[in-house]
Amino acid sequence: MPERAKDELKIFTGNSNPALARDVCSVLGVRLGNAEVGRFPDGEVMVEIRENVRGGDCFVMQSICTPPNDNLMELLLLMDALRRASAKRITAVIPYFGYARQDRKVAPRVPISAKVVADLITTAGASRVMTVDLHAGQIQGFFNIPVDNLFAMPVLIPYLRKRIDGKRVTVVSPDAGGVERARAFAGRLNASLAIIDKRRRRASEVAEMQLVGDVNDATAVLLDDMIDTAGTVTEAAKVVMKAGAIEVIACATHPILSDPACERLNHCQVQELITTNTVPLRPKALAELRNVKILSVADLLAEAVRRVHSEESVSSLFL
Repeated sequence: MPERAKDELKIFTGNSNPALARDVCSVLGVRLGNAEVGRFPDGEVMVEIRENVRGGDCFVMQSICTPPNDNLMELLLLMDALRRASAKRITAVIPYFGYARQDRKVAPRVPISAKVVADLITTAGASRVMTVDLHAGQIQGFFNIPVDNLFAMPVLIPYLRKRIDGKRVTVVSPDAGGVERARAFAGRLNASLAIIDKRRRRASEVAEMQLVGDVNDATAVLLDDMIDTAGTVTEAAKVVMKAGAIEVIACATHPILSDPACERLNHCQVQELITTNTVPLRPKALAELRNVKILSVADLLAEAVRRVHSEESVSSLFL
């Protein structure tokens, strides 16, 4: 008789960020689940769970990053395979939740893609969702299952404190939507707060920026949840340097870094980019970026997974 998996903690991953999944398993002292995630000759995603999961507490770790459609399908099919194999509970651990920027109707006849993705994840068999720094907190309401929106602040703050030790600091939110996050960071760093009023001509294209707050003779920490093409952060750096900042540090949880982000960051006034491994940096970005610091969220995710598995409170991880 095969050994039963009842209530056993099992972690599976697709191809989006296997290194982070292995790090989480290492912290927890468990092995990574045995699953084959590949492609049929025509490009369709193929998934096979190669171990017993009946009655197991399964966590599927997958960022919906580049290529987002492939990685989303891997996540959905992994969960469906586990559900059909009689897993007791399936938690979708999504360090970077793709499609989160499309969380409301901003024009006639456009989708609310974040809601569609939430429905897909629930239908595929997720009992719970765990993610890091959602682009918009209200996306939690798109789910009818529990959602743990963890903050990367405990990972970023210790490094930032060392980096800015002894300096006058202003935390700058590059748009109004990030003010709450920036205020929390400013409180932890004993720093002042500034906001940039950003107006877009279209998606990924900034038309105008106005600074509200004082950055004169200060180190400006530009704080955002993600950096995609780096248009916002490079333009914000110009604004705060023009306002009298001594240096600019960019800090973002998710380093998407689509072209031409690397070129822009290397030729702008940002002294350092501080980010995490919720999204694996592409080889091109690792080779081209001059000054980037990557911090690991493995300990944060591992602790959240451990608490969920043990039925303990995870509320302290949201602070």
